[in-house]
Order: sequence, then structure tokens, then C-alpha cells
Amino acid sequence: MRDVTHDVPAPHRRSFLKYSGALGAAGAVPASLTACLAGPESTIDTGDGGRGAHRTLTAVIGYGNDGTWDPTQTASAFCMAANNHIYEGLLDTDPISREPYPALATRVPADRAGTSWTFTLRPGATFHDGRPVTADDVLFVFDRILDPGTQTLAKGFFEPWLKDVRKVAERTVELVLRFPFPEGLSRLTLAKIMPQHVFSRPGAWNDAIKGLAVGSGPYRQTAHHPKSNTTFEAYAGYNGPRPPAFEKMNWLSVVDAAPRVARISGGNAGAQIADNIPYANIGRLESGGLTVAGGAGMNNLFLMFNTRRKPFDDVRVRQALHYAIDTGKLVEVALKGHGKPSSSFLDEANPAYRRARTVYDHDPDRARALLKEAGVGGLRIDILAVNVSWIVDCLPTIKSSWDAIGVRTTLSPQETTAVFTKMDQRQDYQVVAAASNPNQFGLDADLILRYNYGPDNLWMRYARWADDPVARQLFADMDRATREPDPVRKKAMIQDCVDVVAEQAVLYPVVHNELMTAWDPRELAGMRAQPYPGINVLRARWA
Repeated sequence: MRDVTHDVPAPHRRSFLKYSGALGAAGAVPASLTACLAGPESTIDTGDGGRGAHRTLTAVIGYGNDGTWDPTQTASAFCMAANNHIYEGLLDTDPISREPYPALATRVPADRAGTSWTFTLRPGATFHDGRPVTADDVLFVFDRILDPGTQTLAKGFFEPWLKDVRKVAERTVELVLRFPFPEGLSRLTLAKIMPQHVFSRPGAWNDAIKGLAVGSGPYRQTAHHPKSNTTFEAYAGYNGPRPPAFEKMNWLSVVDAAPRVARISGGNAGAQIADNIPYANIGRLESGGLTVAGGAGMNNLFLMFNTRRKPFDDVRVRQALHYAIDTGKLVEVALKGHGKPSSSFLDEANPAYRRARTVYDHDPDRARALLKEAGVGGLRIDILAVNVSWIVDCLPTIKSSWDAIGVRTTLSPQETTAVFTKMDQRQDYQVVAAASNPNQFGLDADLILRYNYGPDNLWMRYARWADDPVARQLFADMDRATREPDPVRKKAMIQDCVDVVAEQAVLYPVVHNELMTAWDPRELAGMRAQPYPGINVLRARWA
């Protein structure tokens, strides 16, 4: 690939989550950003709404819009959802089936198992400033992703299997693979094509972090007010496969549950759609004529242990604390039945799911026995937790479960930023309880596993486990599974890796739960609820 000089260095790995919002499902890790990039002084009532087909689609998003908007870095729920409307990959994926379809490219390669894929760009495709999309823009993005000196989140999704990206002609590129990797086609949606003439200028990557977004997708960003709202309008020059159905959109960032629900309910509802609906509000919203639908997926409450702090370096202690949790009660009381106790790292709907060899069914006697075997008594634990509403609802059950086996437990829910700032700064902690949903990136189990586990993975640095001999063997086994050409054998190898993750319980889900989306069917048609944070309206229209 061409040598590229990056005028803005990538964030240090230890502070990566602060910039990326890598807890997308937990409400995006917010950066300290206050600048308004466009438009008037910040307000959540931008625009007059219009009338009929010319009215504004107003959406209420239950996550912050102040994470990084850099598509190569972000895991912020709000920003990823917005970027899926602003940018295109060579291929994009359906938000529900996750099947790839041609976006900027004219077709999906016929030979998915090949080691070279050639893509021709869509004739007439332009960025939102009117400049044409070229092969140089494609190379610009992949250069950034694969550059060994630039540690982007996207790098981990591409570098293991993608060797090179070459310019064939002005609108044609070739992707050269290290080995056959059919799953890579779906991952191309994670490489959003960005205009080189915009993002190669000094300071542009910092602007991308703050909210600058210029793509070739059906909607262009018109204003961005961190912690408030982001507005969009249909891009008149878009000639791709999923044209815009709404002239204008206003996405409100409302993290608190009560005002978010209020915005979509009642006679004076100011929005047509809202995500992250609390389970307790489902009945009331449905009785008011709204459709409330959910999707079961990888969304989960996980526990992460500091393995450098005793006794959490002992796998028996980690296992004991999982066995102790009354997950049935947690699902019934906190999740109102909208979840399942984890029986694997993967959720049961995942194509690679297999019940793990180690399943943490509620077994307080076994928990006590494991603590005794480990020589641990009088244990006191302070749970450092994110203050996302449904996570907070789950904490009392975890506390009572641990108290019941003689572990004196206190709860410390805090702003997500504060939780991960502590870990960025290498401050001491015992156990973190938070939420995650790798389905934002895709469904393939290799990707999901690598999002949380890997020798250079930030999560493993937080858990301080990457140098453990079991971890090193796991990472080697994961690499072998990635390279395995036979899909049946690959699936079995990944499942074996998941079994190790389950047994070690370093970072492991307690429950998988549904995410609920509500919309007004009298206003919107063609909506589909997705099992990961955010919304996608590329197939929706006015009713």
C-alpha cells in the first residue's frame, strides 16, 4: 500500500475507549467535546418539523452523540447508527440479516472464497460536497486501517486477513487477502469510505472525533450539537441502492429513560421513533398505539475482573462469583423476562452458538465450595458499574446473590466516562459490571470474539490478562481458527475458543437481553427493530 503521513496520531491504546465510545451498547463512552460543528446554538428542537411528506423525521436515541464519529475508531451506538446513513462501504450489510449488498461497489464478488476481490465503484457516486468518489479515497481509508502505526478499532477486524488494497483504475480497486476469508465481505461495511480531500488535511481526524462527517450515503449531516442532537437531510446527489425517504431527520440524544419515553408517547409526542425502550414502559406505549419490537442478540451485562488483583487471579474465584448469581431472578425482576441467562459467550441466536462446556447456572453451594477450595474467606467486593438504567436495575440481584454466599458486596454505579477513565489511568478496581453488544459490528463469531479477546486488545489490558499462559494459548488458537478454510472445522474451532473464554470467566456475560425499539405505525412504515443499539431507517418511509 502507499505510504501515508498521518497528521494526527491515533489515540494511545490505553485511552482508546475514551475516544471511541467502545461501550456502544452501554451508552457510548463520551469524549469531552463541547464544540458545535455546524448550525445554530445547541437545541433539541431544531427545525419546524414541516408538514406531510416534507415533515422532519424525529428520532430519540438513548445513547450519547458525543463519542467519536471517526468511522475507523467508533463503537458509539449513536455515531455508528448515524454513520450508516451518512457513509457507505464498498459493500454494506442489511441491518437485520447482515447479508452484504453492493453499496459503493457495483456487485458482491461471486467467489467469496477467493484470495482477491476486485470492486468497481458505482458510476456517478459523489461525496456530499459534490466531489466524485475515486479509488484513491478507498485506498486512503484502508491505508489508515492497516497502517501498523495507527491503532484503529477497525484494524483488528481487517488486519488478520486483509493483506493489501491496490488501485487498478480510477474507479476500481483490488483487495488482496492473506488467505480465503468469506466472512470478510460482511466486514467491508466497517470500512466506510471517506473523502481523502477532506480527511487528509491537518487536524481533520480530530474534527472527525468531534463530529465532522462527510460521506457518500443517502443522508448528509447538517448540524451536530454534542449531548443534544444531530440533524440530517436527504443528499440530492445520491444514486445508490437505498435512497433517502425523509427530506430531513433530527436525532435527539436523550440518555435518561423517562424523558426519552416522554418524547414518543402521549398526544403531544414530538418524535416518531425511539430506541432503548425500558421494559416497564412497553405496555403503556403499546396501549397508546405504538409498535414496540425487540431483537434478541449479543446485548449483554458482563462482569470483567482485574486479574492482577488477588483473589481474582484465581479462576475458581471468578467462577464462584458467576455461579452465585441468581440469573433467573435477574431476568424476571430486572429484565421483566426480556433476556436469558448466558449459556455461552455467544447469544443463542448466533449461527456459531453452542452451549459452552462451562455454564454458570445458579448454584450457590458450588460457589461456596469453589471459594473454600481457593482458600478465600471474608471476601469484600465493590462493583464498579456503569450507570446505564438496565444495568443499574440488575445490580441489586448481583449484590444479594454474592451477599448470600458470604461475599460482602457494595455497589458503585458511575457515569460510563468515569468508569473507563479509571481504567485508562490504570487505577485499581476489583470487578466491573457493564454492557456490550458486538453485534454492532456483525454476526460472525470470529469478529465477536476478537472484539473482546486478543493479545493487543484493550479489554484484555483492562482485565490485565493478556500475558497469562492460558490467554496466550487462546490467542494462538483464535488465529488458527481464523485461517481455517473449512467452514465446519472453523466453526468448531471457534466454539472451542468460546469454551475457554467461558471457563476462564475473565470478561464474560451474565445475561443476554433484548433491546426494544418503539415507533408510531401511523407515521412510519417499513421499520424493523434491530438487536443492537441505534436505529436504521434506510428501508423505512412515511406511512
